[in-house]
Amino acid sequence: MKGQLIMENGMAFEGTCFGEVKDSRGEVVFNTGMTGYQEILTDPSYFGQIVVMTYPLIGNYGINFSDVQSTGIKANGLVVKEVCEIPSNWRSEMDLDSYMKEEGVIGIKGVDTRQITRIIRQYGTMRGMITTTDLKYDQIKKMFNFNPTAQAVNNVSTKQIVNFDGKGAHLAVLDLGVKTGIINELKKRDCRITMFPAHTDDKEIMRCQPDGLFITNGPGDPKELIKVIDTVKKLVGVMPILGICLGHQIIALACGADTEKMRFGHRGSNHPVKSMLDGRVMITSQNHGYMVKPNSVPKGFTITHTSLNDGSIEGLFNSEKKTMGVQFHPEASPGPKESSFIFDSFLKMIIGDHICH
Repeated sequence: MKGQLIMENGMAFEGTCFGEVKDSRGEVVFNTGMTGYQEILTDPSYFGQIVVMTYPLIGNYGINFSDVQSTGIKANGLVVKEVCEIPSNWRSEMDLDSYMKEEGVIGIKGVDTRQITRIIRQYGTMRGMITTTDLKYDQIKKMFNFNPTAQAVNNVSTKQIVNFDGKGAHLAVLDLGVKTGIINELKKRDCRITMFPAHTDDKEIMRCQPDGLFITNGPGDPKELIKVIDTVKKLVGVMPILGICLGHQIIALACGADTEKMRFGHRGSNHPVKSMLDGRVMITSQNHGYMVKPNSVPKGFTITHTSLNDGSIEGLFNSEKKTMGVQFHPEASPGPKESSFIFDSFLKMIIGDHICH
């Protein structure tokens, strides 16, 4: 069925819809990864967003349910140049079109994803919609009066406490929209995990007597999570803390820093990050639209990592408070795993090694 992607700035791109054919609205963002579309679609951090894949052919290795990052697709839509209808991979369990139909999510193909990406890079992230309806200007204008990521964390966080057994460090995980890849990395290290809903207060977290606090990735504007920031503020310095992506931003806000929305964010599995401690460069997986303002880094914190693309802060560390955060995703899923040592650094910090490598 014919459809179109309509952008907030009035530009429209005609194509063919696939997946569940129903109108959908969201914040239009682009991802530069060549692979990993199933992890991207199921990443809770994409809640409320329509994802444009810059790589032209998507779906060629199908879908396998071992690599999904949550209970189902969290993105609001997918925009691609071409969809592979007959995937070829020994792990494939379903083709992309069928999976999106099953999950009730629309996609559009046959559009110029390169042009869309250039527009977003020039004018910034904007709202958009995928529709099969011929809408008039006044109707379109009204449909853009929405916040794509309103209450995003509430929608993707666990609703109850979840426990995972392990014989190692006992971690309290504050779930803002955790990826399966993160839980798997902690399980590999034999961590005992108590995962809490996003708005759990500090007293309830302390009741489980954890060795450390892990704050996960998630969608939306960190400044909207006032209760989460307050909880973390009360726990900084009480126990070792690690935050990833949104968790990193929450730590910064809780300690007095400021955050701001980026023009188009970092989304992909090929972002170079430099360690300010030893000069090493890593290729990382990233997915964020907000960052910590460079001139707001709180007293006592060291900038440990920066982006080689734009110089933005990618890591913070406070030795005295045993608190660290990274903006990139050390669990990858998808992407390179060369930064997975961040999990090991956190566990070393719990047992007394203050050095963040």
